[in-house]
Amino acid sequence: MKKSMTMMLLLLVAMFCNAQMQDPVKFTAQLKTGNTAEGEIVFSGKIQKGWHVYSTNLGSDGPIEASFHVDKKDGVELVGKLTPRGKEISEMDPMFGMKLRYFEHSVQFVQKVKFTKPTYSIKCYLEFGACNEEMCMPPTQVELNKQGKSPAVDGEAAKEEEAKEEAVAITDTAAVAVTDSAAAAAPAALDTAEVKKLWTPVIDELNDYDQPVSNSLFYIFLAGIVGGLVALFTPCVWPIIPMTVSFFLKRNKSRKKAIREAIIYGVSIVVIYVALGLVVSMLFGASALNALSTNAVFNIAFCLMLVVFAASFFGAFEITLPSSWSNKMDQKSEETSGLLSIFLMAFTLSLVSFSCTGPIIGFLLVAVASEGSIVAPTIGMLGFAIALAVPFALFAMFPTLLKSAPKSGGWMNVLKVTLGFVELAFALKFLSVADLAYGWHILDRETFLALWIALFTLLGLYLLGLFNFPHDDEGRRTNVPQFFLALASLAFAFYMIPGLWGAPLKAVSAFAPPMNTQDFNLYKNEVHPRFTDYEAGMAAARLEGKPVMVDFTGFGCVNCRKMEAAVWTDAKVADLLNQKYVLISLFVDDKTPLPEQIEVTDTDGSKRTLRTVGDKWSYLQRYKFGSNTQPMYILIDNEGKPLTGSRSYDEDISEYMDFLNAGLDAYANR
Repeated sequence: MKKSMTMMLLLLVAMFCNAQMQDPVKFTAQLKTGNTAEGEIVFSGKIQKGWHVYSTNLGSDGPIEASFHVDKKDGVELVGKLTPRGKEISEMDPMFGMKLRYFEHSVQFVQKVKFTKPTYSIKCYLEFGACNEEMCMPPTQVELNKQGKSPAVDGEAAKEEEAKEEAVAITDTAAVAVTDSAAAAAPAALDTAEVKKLWTPVIDELNDYDQPVSNSLFYIFLAGIVGGLVALFTPCVWPIIPMTVSFFLKRNKSRKKAIREAIIYGVSIVVIYVALGLVVSMLFGASALNALSTNAVFNIAFCLMLVVFAASFFGAFEITLPSSWSNKMDQKSEETSGLLSIFLMAFTLSLVSFSCTGPIIGFLLVAVASEGSIVAPTIGMLGFAIALAVPFALFAMFPTLLKSAPKSGGWMNVLKVTLGFVELAFALKFLSVADLAYGWHILDRETFLALWIALFTLLGLYLLGLFNFPHDDEGRRTNVPQFFLALASLAFAFYMIPGLWGAPLKAVSAFAPPMNTQDFNLYKNEVHPRFTDYEAGMAAARLEGKPVMVDFTGFGCVNCRKMEAAVWTDAKVADLLNQKYVLISLFVDDKTPLPEQIEVTDTDGSKRTLRTVGDKWSYLQRYKFGSNTQPMYILIDNEGKPLTGSRSYDEDISEYMDFLNAGLDAYANR
């Protein structure tokens, strides 16, 4: 997704997830026997970090559960049901409205069997689902095909057979060749040759399109600069500039030397804050930083932290470090000389200004944590430090600029209070994440919007001078910049009001809870697929002369629902999908049995059996498009050729519009 930096710039981080084959789970299958008439079919799985495999018996309304299936058996009877083994995790999932059970790192699924004849044969498979925080795998099968002498008749033979048996490694990524039987299942509107053409792989063509490079780190850097500029104008930092520059000029008779030392002072500030970003990166790492944006406990902690910072900005109390720290650092800087003394002076500035810079730094680090990148905090702090340090160097080079710089005054406290309102608004965003995770439903969409409307209305009234906070000047009057900020804040509050009745509000869709938490929704501009069959949809597209959007989705795909709620509800997106495209949604977990099972061949030469409609669409996605994660959106022409690059989970509506329009342009040019 897409992530919040600061409300003043309305910067949305656009992160594209390129389609690629995923292989997060590897299973082996074994039939374990002994000297008795009973045995165990054991499926052992190793799960990559960040992924999880769902347990058994989750219910029809949940995601893809682990289940055991038998194609054929002779001399074998099943005993009981499929049993999971391992450390099972259970937690409430707000999208499904139920508790889900799953496994991380490793898992075993065991099916007990009983041998009833001197010889036996069994062909069976395990079907499972796997997801991470951004995508889900289609239903994946682990097959076992065994035959031999029953250990109930010949125990020694069974022992030898077990000793020779090797685990059958099964991976869930495959590219398969289209068979005549698969093509024969197509509608009469297309003959077998046409269907084969539609199934022709286009992986290389898809990869040839230039995939957009994420600008997330660039936006983080800009957000850091904005944060540094905001901190610069706070009462804790701005008054220090003339005092510091004056100190450097008086310390040296040579103005040239004074300028050089002031520049070193600015560089020292950059080093200190970048080091802070590096420390955060090394302490947490990429995976833990990503957890900060998704874990309920962390989000509650972030919410409380931002509330405390907001209260501090409102004047309830001052967040300061122990004065002994800054006194000691100041003393050390006076006792030393050279570069070390300058660095210590910069460190003293960091400590003295903490009451104003701390909340801004904290908010910045919280925001970039959602990127899940160890580079993001460092880049953010680099931008922050540069914006904070450059004025010191510039004023040292050109001291006359200090005369024209605005003087300290009440306007700085107005800025602090404004930041307090913004931090309260984002505190609600983090609380909303926790609310969704636990299924509390205390901050559903209309409640969230009502609180934001109240906050930005109060901010507008404050900027107009209708009420004050403790540190505001008596008789404070609204100036022209404050008037325009008040106008923007009140207009934003009015803009959100229709959202209480279900309006999409695309400007805040990245912040507000999903549309499905709205209790009262009058908005009817929804998108539904015209076809859930690939060949039938392609036949219709040819007749109508329209391009096609193939939507690889799943009934249990959480992020698919998020995209439909946050992006497809946008009026412009809905119009394009309903009017300009033939939308084909292919559910890779559709359990409807195929009229006839289809045997296909993987690239490694092994055989795979397609038993359900979902199996067929999952294999189409892998074979033709070289991907196996959902959601995945691909724009193709009537011959099945890609019109542009693919798109995955990303709630940036403007980027999604660009994606759809690029497909229309490419189709028109053909």
